[in-house]
Amino acid sequence: MEYQGILSKMATALDQDNLAHYHMQLGQDAIMVNDLIGQKITLTHTGNKYCIACQVPLKKTYQQGYCFLCTRRLAQCDICIVRPELCHYHKGTCREPQWGEKHCMQDHRVYLSNASGLKVGITKAPNIPSRWIDQGAIMALEIIQTKTRYQCGLVEAGLKAYFNDKTNWRKMLQNQVEDLDLQAIYQEHHKEISAVVDSVNEKFNDQVVWMHADPSPQSINYKVLDYPEKITSLNFDKNPCIEDTLVGIKAQYLIFKSGVINIRKFAGYEVILSTS
Repeated sequence: MEYQGILSKMATALDQDNLAHYHMQLGQDAIMVNDLIGQKITLTHTGNKYCIACQVPLKKTYQQGYCFLCTRRLAQCDICIVRPELCHYHKGTCREPQWGEKHCMQDHRVYLSNASGLKVGITKAPNIPSRWIDQGAIMALEIIQTKTRYQCGLVEAGLKAYFNDKTNWRKMLQNQVEDLDLQAIYQEHHKEISAVVDSVNEKFNDQVVWMHADPSPQSINYKVLDYPEKITSLNFDKNPCIEDTLVGIKAQYLIFKSGVINIRKFAGYEVILSTS
């Protein structure tokens, strides 16, 4: 079988056994990637690249799939997407106020997760559990609810004094992850977390942030036949053709015998996927 289309972030879902499932959309075809694990496949970059927002042909993509002009005009490419505590919607300077209302002025959650160690993060409520799967978390715990992304960002910024906010992608892909009791960690830091929540509520002179009293953790499993001992990154710009056995998938990475490739990094690249 052969499929051709423009790469985008793989869609994910969690089944009743807590196994993460992935599908890759190429043209009109949705390829169930889990079904390809254990098979030899070929991914070939045609040389064509397109902006994932405006579809203009590109020589170079920016911010995981955009053209330079879109990175300057779209709200989804603004600095507040990666640092939500810098949201400026309330100042009247949002690049796209309607987009902000739809995506940022809604229920958000703060969570603790374990992908390569303890981490704090935020996401929109509808993005659970896909956000955790995208990061390769094996366990996650919702701890706080907020009314907006900005408020969630303020809480996260305050919690960075106590928790890491980065994932070590190499450890995550090698499955070098120790077991953590996220519920116990949450209770252990309850006083510090409560103080951050109170400070944000005081800033808005209203209760806009709530802590969960007794949250339950979500475990996530991944279909990986063999975790790599050494990480080799595969890159379409250096090697446009990857022909190898797919041995697993975790986060947004395809894991081959010869190396790993971050599909999200190459969003906007036109590729041909062939299976034998």
